[in-house]
Amino acid sequence: MGSPLAVSLSGITAVTLHHGADLAAELDRRNVPLSLLVAPRPGRERPSAEVLSWVAERARGGDAVVMHGYDHDDNPCRLGALVPRPRAEFAALPAHEAGLRLLAARRLLREFGLATGCFAAPRWRASRGTLAALRRHGFAVCADAEAVRSLRTGTELRARVHGFGGLAGGEAAEPWWCRALVLGVARAARRGRPVRIAVDAADLARSGPRQAVLDAVDIALHHGIEPTTYAAFGPPAVRPERVVRSPSRDRGQTSDGSPTVSTLTAVPSGASRSNSP
Repeated sequence: MGSPLAVSLSGITAVTLHHGADLAAELDRRNVPLSLLVAPRPGRERPSAEVLSWVAERARGGDAVVMHGYDHDDNPCRLGALVPRPRAEFAALPAHEAGLRLLAARRLLREFGLATGCFAAPRWRASRGTLAALRRHGFAVCADAEAVRSLRTGTELRARVHGFGGLAGGEAAEPWWCRALVLGVARAARRGRPVRIAVDAADLARSGPRQAVLDAVDIALHHGIEPTTYAAFGPPAVRPERVVRSPSRDRGQTSDGSPTVSTLTAVPSGASRSNSP
C-alpha cells in the first residue's frame, strides 16, 4: 500500500456550500474521499440545516466527519493582556478547559445527527493538554500541523499540511500560494511521502485555488499516493469502509466514516465538570 492522501475541507457555510459540493463532485470522479471539518459553533453561528444535511449525506457515502474545534474563540480562557496576539482555540488550553470544549462540541454534533472520533484543531494547533483531553474522552485521531496521531495506539504519521496559508498577501500573492501548493504536493508525492491537503471552501470561489487543489490531487494520484480520510488513522477495528463513488450511480450506504467513540456525559462550555482522573 502506498502513502496516504488526505484531503480536508473546512469553512463549509450556507454561502460556500456550493463551492464545497463542486469540489466533492470533482473528487468523486477521482475516487478521493473528503475529511469534512465541522465546527459546531453554538448560537447564531451554528451550521445551517442545509450544510448539516449535506455533511450527513457525504458521511453516509464514505467521507469522514472531523470535529474542528468548538467555536474558534481565539482567547477561550480570557487571559486578557497575558495573550500578546490572537491564538487558535486549542493551541494553549490545559487539559481541563480543553475537555470542557470537546464535550460541548461533541454534544452539539450529536444534536446535529453527527458523530465522530476524529479531531482537527483550528489552525492545526493543538496543545499537549488538548491531546490529553482527547485521549481521556475517547477520541481516536488528532490531526495537527505536524502529524496525524492515533490516540489509542500512540502511533503517529509525520506529515505537514499543504494549503493556501489563508492566502496571506491577498490577491497579489494568490498565484504564489497556488504554485507552492502544487509544487509542495508534487515533491512529497515523488518521494513517496504522505500528502495532506487542507482546503477552505471560501478559497474555492476563485478559479486559481480551485484548479491548484485539483492539480495537486492529480499529481499525488499519479505518483501512487492512496486516497483516504483522517478516520482511517484510527485503530484497524474501527476503520470505516470506503465507498467508490461514480457520478452516474447512486451512492453506497455505509457508516459516517468515523470511529466508534465511548458515550460520555456532555456538558456545555463553562460547566464545572472535573476532568481529574
